[in-house]
Amino acid sequence: MSENIAFIGVGNMGNPMACNLKNAGKKVKVFDVSKEMIDKAIENNLDVEKDFGKLINSETSVVITMLPEGKHSKEVYLKENGVLDKVSKNCLLIDCSTIDIDTSKEIGKKANEKGIKMIDAPVSGGVMGAQKATLNIMVGGSNDAFNQALPILKLMGKNIYHAGEIGSGNGAKICNNMSLGITMIAASESLMLARRLNIDLKKVHEIMKNASGNSWPISVYPPLPGLIEGTPSNNKYKPGFSAGMMNKDLKLANECAKNANASTPLGEMALEIYSKFCEDGNGSKDFSAISKVIGGDAWDYPIE
Repeated sequence: MSENIAFIGVGNMGNPMACNLKNAGKKVKVFDVSKEMIDKAIENNLDVEKDFGKLINSETSVVITMLPEGKHSKEVYLKENGVLDKVSKNCLLIDCSTIDIDTSKEIGKKANEKGIKMIDAPVSGGVMGAQKATLNIMVGGSNDAFNQALPILKLMGKNIYHAGEIGSGNGAKICNNMSLGITMIAASESLMLARRLNIDLKKVHEIMKNASGNSWPISVYPPLPGLIEGTPSNNKYKPGFSAGMMNKDLKLANECAKNANASTPLGEMALEIYSKFCEDGNGSKDFSAISKVIGGDAWDYPIE
């Protein structure tokens, strides 16, 4: 079966995800409110629908959304003549946005009331993962909805995890990204210290990759240039995952922690550091550029 997929939100992540679906032979039609993103979609030969009202019809079998915040998901799904008003009961809904758990559950409940299968399926892996279809995808929803979505998800990601009922995907993603934000700061501090100790950074990096201090920011996504090719730190911190988005996710994590009466002191500190970084005008840089702040005058590389 060649699904007819409506893909809403083709930004830095959504665009390559939609391209992977198209390249796999799926019929994909995309929409975005940003003219810049639409122009990029056209450059990538995606089928663009500029009128949201014409995007979804009776033949649409899957709707995928990749949106910045919960308010955008709520508007797209729940507004009058939004997604839930337009799709048939046989249409599968996949929200890949990273949003607050309550909003995810609210949209899922409304879909369930209409007899429509829906999952929340936020992703991890950045633009590189989206381009290579190696994303980690964390899914919340019923077993039936997960099994129905799995063939589509496998075209966009490598590791697909069913975390539980609707909202669990975003819960897992929020926990993951809190850890990621903390460990990126830790990796920056460690490498900054090595620099101040006048130890060869490449040697320290190689040691840490193979020792107990290893982490994803060390082994895959180092915050300093000259260590791994193809990373944002080697491309003037052009974002694979922006500091602004990390700041948003850390806010979500801290809100969840407060609601659950959980103690997350490092998560709170990471939020403070990233919030200040974004307030200083760095929100559009990759989140690994936080190393410039952590390193202070120890670094001699630009982030512009």
